Amino acid sequence: MSDVTLVNLNMLYVRYASRVDRERHVPLGPLYLVRALTDAGFDVDFRDYQLAESEDPFAIASLLDFLADPAPVIGISVMANLLPFAVLAIREIRERWPDRRVLLGGVGPKAVERRLGEMFPWLDVIVRGEGERTFPRLLAALRDGADLRTVSGLTFREDGAVVSTPAAERIEDLDAIPFPAFDRVDLSAYDGYGMVTSRGCPYPCTFCSVAPVWDHISKVRSPENVIAEMRLLHEKAGVDLFLFQDEFFVSSPARVQAFCRELRASGLKVRFKAFGRVNLTDEATMQALREAGCVEIRYGIESGSDRILELTKKGFTAAQAVDVVAKAVRVFPRVDAFYIWGFPFETMEDFHQTVFQMLAVRALGARVLPSLLCLLPQTELYESLPDKGKLQFCRELFPEYMLTGHEVVRGGGVTVRPEHRPIFDFIEAHPDLFPGFFHVDVEGNVRPKLRLLQELGFYPREEEGPTDSCGAHSPRLG
Repeated sequence: MSDVTLVNLNMLYVRYASRVDRERHVPLGPLYLVRALTDAGFDVDFRDYQLAESEDPFAIASLLDFLADPAPVIGISVMANLLPFAVLAIREIRERWPDRRVLLGGVGPKAVERRLGEMFPWLDVIVRGEGERTFPRLLAALRDGADLRTVSGLTFREDGAVVSTPAAERIEDLDAIPFPAFDRVDLSAYDGYGMVTSRGCPYPCTFCSVAPVWDHISKVRSPENVIAEMRLLHEKAGVDLFLFQDEFFVSSPARVQAFCRELRASGLKVRFKAFGRVNLTDEATMQALREAGCVEIRYGIESGSDRILELTKKGFTAAQAVDVVAKAVRVFPRVDAFYIWGFPFETMEDFHQTVFQMLAVRALGARVLPSLLCLLPQTELYESLPDKGKLQFCRELFPEYMLTGHEVVRGGGVTVRPEHRPIFDFIEAHPDLFPGFFHVDVEGNVRPKLRLLQELGFYPREEEGPTDSCGAHSPRLG
């Protein structure tokens, strides 16, 4: 028997009335962890739930069938949208296999680890931070019967109390991390092949849930290290389109141009998509990216109101955003512009300025991707809300980033089928744990703005054509 069964529970799965949009992406985070555990001498049974064949993957019974005959330790990696499903599933896993230890990791539990442990006694251990160091030490402690207090980066239950050990030290040299265990999966089974060139972003955007995971401290990989991984995937599986997933890929013009020079010099004929940043992408950087094979660049603009941009600490103006997009559409085959709407302090005047800019950017030729504000617990915006008790749950509206796959999406709204109501009952009962599903002032702040966006075609009905997913860094080229 293996030492640990590691399960990837992260999925891109959107259910419409007549179809399902499903993209299977190589699970980078779990595969980094598989490599670290294997190198530490552990036998890992890795299972990617993205690949499960099931009529309803979001039935807990389907996950239990997928987990048949697990190792003595079960590790589950999850993001915030499926955290409620994971918590309920772990209760069933513990009932089915009471002698197993179940570990929860990934970014999903961020900022609510202690509260989760207090509320749900069936959660054994929650792993915080980078797993490459913490997880092997945790497995060694479990194997040897050692005190878990000696392992940094854990939240766990002990004698009915919840214990949190100090945070683990960050990995300083990302080049020293071995490549993900690509040999443990069938690479041809996936639609998207991601790359992570950095961990962390130093910018203080108040709504961002990613930068706080890394304490607003960024570490970067060298161009040579990134390109070596790209070459491995290209030669091993014929991958010729890469998705740079990290928000801080464009950390500076100098770094990006150095990467582009190295990639061109390598002779590797590949294409890639990347996130950019308005105040860090000049025309020379755009040209370097395009010449190196960048076919799509994505900008998080968020608002057309300078007041909102200042309140959210974006670090640029609305005029700068339009100027950069106007230049980018002349360089790249596709330019994506992300906007967030529904800020609690966003007046209708602010929103109209944003909509006007969205229309202008769309007219320039960019693809506009609006997202309803998602109040995840680690964000400054959520932490600073004056009255969290006034958050509202609406079963017809969820932020795009919190779609779970249980609901049916229709033109900006959702419906919930009877068999999936219990998961949303669970979410509604715990706004402090799952605030990303909740809103500020549904009737006054959210619905009027959604109606205008629908009228302008930003949330088309299904029969009018597919809705672009703004949560997935899609491998589709369009």
